[in-house]
Amino acid sequence: MLNWAIVGIGDIAQKRVLAALDAEPRSRPLAAVTTHPERARRLCAPYGIERFYTGIEEALADPDVQAVYVATPVFLHAPQSIAAMRAGKHVLCEKPTALSYAEACRMAETAEQCGVVYGVAFYRPLYPKVRRARQLIQQGAIGQLTLVEARYHWWWAPEEGHERHWFIEPEKSGGGPLPDVGSHRIDLLNYLFGPPASVMAEIGSQFHPYAVEDSATLLMNYSSGMRAVLDVRWNSRVERDELRIIGTGGQLDLTPGNGPELVFRSASETRAEHLPPHANLHYPMIENFVSAVLDGAELVTSGRRAMQTDRVIEAAYESAHTGRRVAIHHG
Repeated sequence: MLNWAIVGIGDIAQKRVLAALDAEPRSRPLAAVTTHPERARRLCAPYGIERFYTGIEEALADPDVQAVYVATPVFLHAPQSIAAMRAGKHVLCEKPTALSYAEACRMAETAEQCGVVYGVAFYRPLYPKVRRARQLIQQGAIGQLTLVEARYHWWWAPEEGHERHWFIEPEKSGGGPLPDVGSHRIDLLNYLFGPPASVMAEIGSQFHPYAVEDSATLLMNYSSGMRAVLDVRWNSRVERDELRIIGTGGQLDLTPGNGPELVFRSASETRAEHLPPHANLHYPMIENFVSAVLDGAELVTSGRRAMQTDRVIEAAYESAHTGRRVAIHHG
């Protein structure tokens, strides 16, 4: 059994994390760290959580806590995760990893020094249709890869006082839709193809008067010759969640990203496979993390792999700032 402390009882914890921790038979949500303990008691009541701490130091001093789920705003990810690791706790941190690539590196290095399991909540590589797509690509089902098209569009305009207003405060979020929703897509591309060799980006605000961007468009080149175009934005009222992988012999369409269908198209046929994700998108990731801690299983969502996403994001911002293509070196 793995006993968890959840740090931050905000949107994602309420929607998925608490339920996933409670449903995983080898997990027990034991404690919560929150600045609003009475509200947290009400939200956590269905999951049997009885220990509430107002500071992470108290939770880390609890000998019964073995793992920590960090679900706070991005600027707290690195300090809270590193503190937990140094206390000997395993850590699963929400995405994006941190405010910078340097911070992401420190998190991964600290976990290795402390001998704890450390993951980041990029859960899409555990989708059945993503795993099937990877298998088909490796089998050469669509020939030589030439182009990937990925888009995620939605409308985000939080009012002052909204509990997630920090999304548009750069010192707390690190950026706009690129680290928010773009990080998921970059991580998924890294899982399928490995990291890109270079990136060119246009990033800025086209509509919202935010201190962070409201849109980002990336052109990534890979050593294989493949290209990927990623476009993410908070300024469209028409929601899109698209992913298409194009090769010389066919195409894989995973649109919408959270939907159940994987469609294969070639010159001679079109066929669809029904491969729905788990009802709780976080559950397979939690299950995999627990298996890594208790059984030594491979951690799909490792913090070391997540660093590649932070490097791409940092390179994209550098490209947008300089107007030049930026080479990506992964150590």
